[in-house]
Order: sequence, then C-alpha cells, then structure tokens
Amino acid sequence: MSRILIVEDEAAIADLERDYLELSGFDVEVENDGTSGLASAITEDYDLFILDLMVPGIDGFEMCKEIRAKKNTPIIMVSAKKDDIDKIRGLGLGADDYITKPFSPSELVARVKAHLSRYDRLIKSSTKVENDLVEIRGIKIDKTARRVWVNGEEKQFTTKEFDLLTFLAENPNHVFTKEDLFKEIWDMNSVGDIATVTVHIKKIREKIELNTTKPQYIETIWGVGYRFKL
Repeated sequence: MSRILIVEDEAAIADLERDYLELSGFDVEVENDGTSGLASAITEDYDLFILDLMVPGIDGFEMCKEIRAKKNTPIIMVSAKKDDIDKIRGLGLGADDYITKPFSPSELVARVKAHLSRYDRLIKSSTKVENDLVEIRGIKIDKTARRVWVNGEEKQFTTKEFDLLTFLAENPNHVFTKEDLFKEIWDMNSVGDIATVTVHIKKIREKIELNTTKPQYIETIWGVGYRFKL
C-alpha cells in the first residue's frame, strides 16, 4: 500500500483529501504545519507528498526544495494561488505537479495515481543490468542511472525534466504538441495545466543550451509545439 503525506493546515480540506485517497486504497498521514511536515517527509518513507503552499512554519516552497534535495519522491503542490509565477517557482524547485484550489477530490486522486504509476515504472526500469544510454550531439542520457551529461559536464534534472528530455531525445525531429507531451509525461489527458510543459521546457533549456534564446536542441515550432533537433 502506497504511503502519502499531506501537509495542509485547513482541517476540512485535509480530511477530504485523506478520505478520498484512503477510499482509493492509500495509506495517508496528515501534518498541519510545514515544520513537522518537513521533518516527517525527510525522516520517514513515503511514496508521494501533497504540499499546501501556504502553511504555518516552513512554507510549501521551502518544503519542496528541502525534500527534492534528498529524495526523488513525487511531489504535488496545492495552492489557492493561481498566478503563473507561483506555478513556475514551484515546478522550478522540483515539484512534479501544481494544483490550484478549488479542485475536485477525484482529480487529486487521478493525479496521485498517475504520478505513482509512472514513478513505479521508473524504479522498476532501473533494475536492468546494462545501462540504457541515449547520446545526441554532446548530450548523454543514462536512462538506467537517470543521469545527464552535457558536453561532459553532469547536470541535475528533476524527475519530470529528465522524463521530458529523454522522451524528446528518443523521438528526434518529431513535433509534439503540449497536449501530446503532457499526456506522455504526466500520464493524464488535460486533467492539469499544460503550461506545466512550457515551464519544464524552459528549465531543460537552461541546463542543455548554450544560448536559450537560440536553442540548438529543443526547438519551438510556433503554433504547434516542440521538436528535438538532430
């Protein structure tokens, strides 16, 4: 049974989230402030974190940053803030998803299942004996070890950044829409904000491109989507 930690200071919302997740077969624990939430997240074993952005003590941004520095466990951030800048900041700190309130409990359950399913497949794939490599024009992607080198220098990628880069690199010269990429990487059909894709592309470019204004690897095909150039 997958263990989920919810850090949420609004008791009614936390109880609703827990009830729906427990009905779906998950083992759920709730912390009501960021300080105790971060302590539990770091010291105990969980399969997924749901972090509210505005909680007493340590806020969701800092919790996300601290957790991601130590674990690759999926993180879903929840907030009443709908500004793109907050989404960009959360995703940039390593969150895998960002949901704005109000949202339906069934949507949360769907996202939780999608992230856990994908993470489980990634963990199982790492048991291969020989490392699975993708190498294109100075970029080396080790799919087994989940490591990336750009011109010999190792770069750090979040889970979704790595997945997105790998998918594009394995399908060069193919143009994908944001909807295509959201479905492939997040395992969901328009359940979330596809602007998430744009944010992740931006973060990837900052790590692999010499000049992000003139990308040599991931091209924007205006009005359509993105393409990894051979």
